[in-house]
Amino acid sequence: MSGSVAGPEIERLIQLLARLPGLGPRSARRAALHLIKKREALMAPLTTALQVAIEKIEVCHTCGNIDTQNPCTICTDPRRDPSIIVVVADVADLWALERAHATQGRYHVLGATLSPLDGIGPQDLTIDALVTRAREPQVSEIILALNATVDGQTTAHYITDMLQDADVKVTRLAHGVPVGGELDYLDEGTLSAAMRQRTLF
Repeated sequence: MSGSVAGPEIERLIQLLARLPGLGPRSARRAALHLIKKREALMAPLTTALQVAIEKIEVCHTCGNIDTQNPCTICTDPRRDPSIIVVVADVADLWALERAHATQGRYHVLGATLSPLDGIGPQDLTIDALVTRAREPQVSEIILALNATVDGQTTAHYITDMLQDADVKVTRLAHGVPVGGELDYLDEGTLSAAMRQRTLF
């Protein structure tokens, strides 16, 4: 029978860390031990940063991004192209595109993708707000940057139907062979998509 190896405060820290994505119980213990050993260098600044995050972080009322200002930094950046709206399922996807410097457009975060099995319908996403934004005169293109999953593609089709009467071009990310990918290691679905969406060389 295994008992607790530390006091309830440390056990609570481990339990909370274990709730983070990518951290299981063992990783959470290692992270907690590292934080405790580096209390002055890591734990104190982390505590301060978390407190600031609790007080100042907001969801942008325009696009759904997370920032310390509202509208967010991206929505208020004059260098951004207001004619392009990139639709993503989650803020993590927005951040991934920003890390890749993939676009100078603006964003729209849906909050999730349609998933009948999980009880997520159109009313649970920010699709109505997207349709409203798409009808703004400066918007000319909506890029659907959604995952190549069944739920992602279902969401893309639904949004495309909703935007039929808006005067915008609706595009999606290309699917196929990744940069540096070898054909022998790719699955059949990826190869089929790459062949269907081939371009001039």
